[in-house]
Amino acid sequence: MYKNILVPIAPDHRANTAAALEAARLLAGSDGRITALTVAEAIPGYVVQQLPEGLLEHTHDEMLASLKADLGGVKDIKAEVVTGHAGRAITDYADQHGADCIVIASHRPGLQDYFLGSTAARVVRHAACTVVVIR
Repeated sequence: MYKNILVPIAPDHRANTAAALEAARLLAGSDGRITALTVAEAIPGYVVQQLPEGLLEHTHDEMLASLKADLGGVKDIKAEVVTGHAGRAITDYADQHGADCIVIASHRPGLQDYFLGSTAARVVRHAACTVVVIR
């Protein structure tokens, strides 16, 4: 069983989220921690200068509230939102917070990414811990 499981969830919270969370619960056992993580794509600095003050913080808070709502109010899963490139932000968060397993959902592939979605593929290639991919 794993002690610290990270479950990245796309901002639209659709693709196999329930299956990924269920797999994480099974892998965590009774004493494991689960963190649901959403990554907000970074906005270039020259665009940020043109945005109204407080908009980024407001958007971050809305994404966190949406993630918590999608989790159904469960108390045993921590919800987090970070900013960055999805694949890199997920692996960096896992490294910084000592995750020993990442459970990530992957969409059905197209020709350009036949085996895994691009974010899932990057996480599989670069994570320093176990990665479980749910389709």
